[in-house]
Amino acid sequence: MRPVSPGKRGSGDPVDSADAVGIADPADAVDAAFDPDLGRVGLCLGGVLSRLGAYGGGVYLLDEPGTSLLLTAFSGLPPQFAGPWRSLPVDAPTAVTDAVREQDLVWIDGAEEMARRYPLAALTLPYHFASASVPLLDGPEVLGAMFVNWSGFHPPQLTRAERARLWAAADALGRLLADAAAAGRPVRPGPEALSWPGAPPGGDTAAARLPEGLCALAVDGSIALVTPAAARLLETPADTLLGARLWDVIPWLDRPIYQERYRAAAMSQETGTFEAMRPPATRLVFDLYPDASGITVRITETAPPPEPESGAAPTAVPEPAEDSQSRLEGIYHELHLAAALTSATSVHDVVRLVAHELLPMIGASRVALFAVDEAGRLEIVGTHGHPPGTLRLLDGIRIDQGHPGAKAIMSGIPLFAGTREEMDRLYPDYRHLSQGEAWAILPMAVPSQRIGACLLSFDRPHRFTAEERASLLALGALISQALFRARHHDATHGIARDLQRALLPHSLPRLRGLEVAARYRPAAAHLSVGGDFYDLIRLDRHRAAAVIGDIQGHDATAAALMGQVRTAIRAHATAGADPRRVLARTNRLLTDLDTDLLASAAYLHVALDKRRVLVSRAGHPAPLLRHRDGTVEALDVPGGILLGVDAAADYPRAALAVPPGAIICLYTDGLTDRPGVDPDRSLAALADRLSRAGTADPPLDELAETLIGDASGTDDTTLLLLRLGQGRRRTR
Repeated sequence: MRPVSPGKRGSGDPVDSADAVGIADPADAVDAAFDPDLGRVGLCLGGVLSRLGAYGGGVYLLDEPGTSLLLTAFSGLPPQFAGPWRSLPVDAPTAVTDAVREQDLVWIDGAEEMARRYPLAALTLPYHFASASVPLLDGPEVLGAMFVNWSGFHPPQLTRAERARLWAAADALGRLLADAAAAGRPVRPGPEALSWPGAPPGGDTAAARLPEGLCALAVDGSIALVTPAAARLLETPADTLLGARLWDVIPWLDRPIYQERYRAAAMSQETGTFEAMRPPATRLVFDLYPDASGITVRITETAPPPEPESGAAPTAVPEPAEDSQSRLEGIYHELHLAAALTSATSVHDVVRLVAHELLPMIGASRVALFAVDEAGRLEIVGTHGHPPGTLRLLDGIRIDQGHPGAKAIMSGIPLFAGTREEMDRLYPDYRHLSQGEAWAILPMAVPSQRIGACLLSFDRPHRFTAEERASLLALGALISQALFRARHHDATHGIARDLQRALLPHSLPRLRGLEVAARYRPAAAHLSVGGDFYDLIRLDRHRAAAVIGDIQGHDATAAALMGQVRTAIRAHATAGADPRRVLARTNRLLTDLDTDLLASAAYLHVALDKRRVLVSRAGHPAPLLRHRDGTVEALDVPGGILLGVDAAADYPRAALAVPPGAIICLYTDGLTDRPGVDPDRSLAALADRLSRAGTADPPLDELAETLIGDASGTDDTTLLLLRLGQGRRRTR
């Protein structure tokens, strides 16, 4: 087998894993009331931040399909951070996902580097801070990633000791996660990320005697300490302020510009200041002094403006100007959602983005997307948060029947109902069809075509401000465009999938002395079609040909070309050509077709009476051979280049003697290409799963199901298992 290569490491002095996280034994670190293993993750994270002198960080874990990273725990960061960064597709352009894909440490030394390498992330995190991301590994498997943030004053390079400590901490976290999984307690991301407390803000009763206006804010923005002078300046009792956030209890501080100043200080760990007007005309200056435990706020009153000269008009006290950075607060989540919608390629993607990004942004609980079909009826194309069956009476309603969603579609005017009473008054016939206490129904259309409607519902009455209505209307237009593209994409690739399935064999021939199991799994429903193919060809009583391959591309053209390649291989095989000539002639066919697509293939000529196999490969992964004692080896078979590159290419063959009962495993790269995992590691993991099949002669049908069940879901996957010397059994 190919050796499993260790993850990449930077140079540096060795650091013990327990020392790196600041605890003697992470496995015995905490006995939390919640999931204790998740608590240990939080405690490890807190220890890492303390030892590195960092102010914040977090841990992402891969979801079960292995396609997204979910924020599982974070510390030292504003709670708003967890919103748009809760879920990251593995292929997203971020430092954390790069660390997972490359299995290496990714260092960002400040805002300029962030803007250069990750412009989208810089747009929604326009703060001056430094960050390091490292993958969390368990042998060849990637479990997730950890990131650590420092203030913008950190030197432009990590020290050797910092790099070593980061890797040691990642090793400790990886071991903790692996041990929990081995004990039957895999750590799963919860519905919300665990916000692990940082160091408590300091202070004592002597602060009450301070003449200055001071507040101590915890990491989440709540007030942990307030002096009487601050309460007087804010004109709010201290008991009301304690435990609350300033902008939640003081209406004139509930503005995006002020919350943005707080977020900027918390994320950059740099001092900041802003002015606010306490009604009717008192100017207050707020100086922000952050550290890892929170922010200390000093509040002072400025001198009033000079009196106007006699006869002159009074000078109005100006509102604080909102500079470009402050204005980002008002569109912080909207920018993130808008950017994500541009890359949505399926209806599933659109529903997921609206559910994960838009609902938390506006405080809604449920969403349903309705599309208009060719007959002018509403069709439910995606929901989130609705119990099964609650919207079934709306499915199929004509858009001229007066349903609120239909009315919004016909008029192009959104509907906002802030209370159930308002909805009952407007649409008494439909009040029982949708859960909630408030609703927003956004029409969706593209030029010259009605697309459908987006129904958002709230668990509590909701007051829709003018700004929120405008934002929802604009986001509705973006959702319309995304849904239009996604439905077109789904329809096109649905045809391609049907074509691909039609071209794959519906049954395999029976041959004495050969047992076969074949499995084909398309990519996840919201992804593109592939060009995988396989076949088993009966040549005579004692000979058969097995082939597996993959056409480059993910569309109907790839599926159609797959049919041509499979037909050509079958024709040359039944004509008696040996493996090297079968691939050479198929290669010439592809080059004659002058297609831009290439193909990989592995072709086996099997002599059942002699248990002898001739193998040729064209850019395809080498087969695996499992012996009856469980050992697995990658067959050392020379290969040629991909089909369709060079008409004169040669495809050498190798002759192999197959022991009785041994299993030949042919597969496409969908079984080994996993997000963030090195291909050699993935191949080693596949070989390990094949080796641990259980018995000397595992049922091929069960073995195929086990192996295909581990497919990543990000590409089409095909598996063909052959066992010689086992009678006439055959499975599909």
